[in-house]
Amino acid sequence: MKLLFTCGGTAGHINPAIALADELRRIVPDSRILFVGSGRRLENKLIPEAGYDIKNISISGFERGITPDKLARNYKTLRSLTKAAAQSEEIIERFKPDAVIGTGGYVCYPVLKKAARMGIPTFIHESNAVPGLTTKMLSGIVDKVLVAFPDVSHLYKRPGKVVFTGTPVRAGFIPQGNNDARLLLGVDGRPLVVSFWGSLGADKMNEIVADFMALNIESRLFNHIHATGGSEAVTEALIKRVREKTAGLHIPKWVDIRTYIYNMPSVMSASDLVLCRAGASTIAELTYMGKPAIIVPSPNVTNNHQEKNALQLGRTGGAVVIREKECTGELLYQKTENLLKNKGELSAMSDAMRSVGVPESAKKIAELIISMC
Repeated sequence: MKLLFTCGGTAGHINPAIALADELRRIVPDSRILFVGSGRRLENKLIPEAGYDIKNISISGFERGITPDKLARNYKTLRSLTKAAAQSEEIIERFKPDAVIGTGGYVCYPVLKKAARMGIPTFIHESNAVPGLTTKMLSGIVDKVLVAFPDVSHLYKRPGKVVFTGTPVRAGFIPQGNNDARLLLGVDGRPLVVSFWGSLGADKMNEIVADFMALNIESRLFNHIHATGGSEAVTEALIKRVREKTAGLHIPKWVDIRTYIYNMPSVMSASDLVLCRAGASTIAELTYMGKPAIIVPSPNVTNNHQEKNALQLGRTGGAVVIREKECTGELLYQKTENLLKNKGELSAMSDAMRSVGVPESAKKIAELIISMC
């Protein structure tokens, strides 16, 4: 089989595509897979690292709003669509894919639209609770719309095309007990809290976490691993802020402040509670592993989609949701303390998280693609 993937922009679009490509290659070992991106740094890093070829086309996204600058950029985007369509057609004609799969990002639009018009089976995956602009534009064109959350088909113009599949999770995440992972990390008998906020708006959340850490250093209630989501300078600034709030006391080893969590599968597996944003990949990983969470959705995203993702989990009972404007270090610590002292509630949250996850999402989607080819 020849399979063409298109995605871009964020890890939330790229990681599910790679996970699905890996599964398709597992099922059909001699398949040929090619990715189409928009030339952004992240996709040009993650996709080749996963062992796949990528070709880029010239396309940019639409800006919401009617300021002169945004109108000018949107006019430029409209002009670029003609070039993007021609580039997409050239790639498709040369590669001759049996199916084309998009997992989000504006690059999906010209590629999937052209493939659909050429009679090739097409699929768009929407990892958020509400459809983004690209998904809306493609939902009437593609053969199937694959969604991450149940009971959302009413949000689409053609509900008959919608298939609940969950979101494929990147390699390494395994639903399991956390004893082995805790041993690898050297975690003691106290609970482990893991926190990370990505990069959008992480500065404000790191300020909040400094107060949160100071309270925990005083109480010694739990182990804590935190990723600042910025540069080494951001990490050093947080360490300095925590020291100031604890009267210059040495930060104990069980408070582990990192720039980035490279071994996230092990760390999340070992955790008792996760504090995080509500990006699509994070949601998929939490539900896949059944991890209770306190979620502070980022307000710095299009169409406020993170809050909508988080509220879906909040309604199931798997997560506690705090809006960023209401979040303080004291409130975050209080919620954490209450949950860690109530193992029954944590267990119920874990079950609720797991109930909305789709452990074999990649396999389910792969089998659907193969059947339609």
